[in-house]
Amino acid sequence: MEWSDVRVFLAIARCGTLGAAARQIGQTQPTMGRRLRALEEAVGNALFQRTRDGFVLTDEGAAVLAHAERMEEEALGFTRALAGTDARLTGLLRVSSSDWFGVHVLTPVFARFLAQHRGVSLELVTDSRPYNLARRETDLAFRITPFEEPDVIQRKLMRMDYALYGRLDLVAPRAGDGEGFDIISMDSAFGTLPDVEWVKHMLPNARIAFGSNNRGAQARMCAEGGGFAVLPCLLGDSTAGLRRIDLGEAPPGRDVWLGYHRDLRRVARLRALLDITIGALGGRLNELLNERLGRVHKTVPCIKQ
Repeated sequence: MEWSDVRVFLAIARCGTLGAAARQIGQTQPTMGRRLRALEEAVGNALFQRTRDGFVLTDEGAAVLAHAERMEEEALGFTRALAGTDARLTGLLRVSSSDWFGVHVLTPVFARFLAQHRGVSLELVTDSRPYNLARRETDLAFRITPFEEPDVIQRKLMRMDYALYGRLDLVAPRAGDGEGFDIISMDSAFGTLPDVEWVKHMLPNARIAFGSNNRGAQARMCAEGGGFAVLPCLLGDSTAGLRRIDLGEAPPGRDVWLGYHRDLRRVARLRALLDITIGALGGRLNELLNERLGRVHKTVPCIKQ
């Protein structure tokens, strides 16, 4: 039995369809089907039941799932251990973050890093789902919640302030009401986030006119006059045409955490990226960024109701 065939089995078990599993591990759908059939013939059992909605584990497939996951962990540990000895400033690093944070905060920092380290390539994936560090889905992850996975080295990178924003020409709502005003918010899947709860409390009678899990889309809709939105200040302050609205109480801020698997702690290119990122966002350069944003505030004043 080959580990590569077990990897196919795990991808199908997790994704439920050949197409999604093929995209996850970079194979074609016909190849996935052939390799699954070969594995089932090798073990002498059907591992999945084929249904109209996808692939469902049979009793035999469910019985070997945990064994396959342990094989995966050993194989990944093998590759992480080898990667952890790489002292060269060359190669690829995969980074994950939320959409707006990747675009507005990380990309300028990464541009400086790439200018200094021409032998390194960066791949930035922006998604709301948490990528798995143990499986090397990403080498470095940025999140607004601490990491709970084992063997992850993490640190709090920075504190993000939030504020209510509206287009410059719009009359602002008053705290405690909001009747007749439109709100731009997260979609229903993220309805319990602290900033979403805050705006419901401060403007209970306002109408949710637009929802999106993409902060960039929220900021763009806000700038188009579609309503008022609670945004990270690093995004709202840099979006043309918006002003902060003071309702007498600021929305709750959030911490940004970075994390990477402990097996990669000695990888030279990762260490170099961490040094630049922490220096830029967790130290003096972050103060310079705040000074720049302060100059924006002078031209776009906060309006207190």
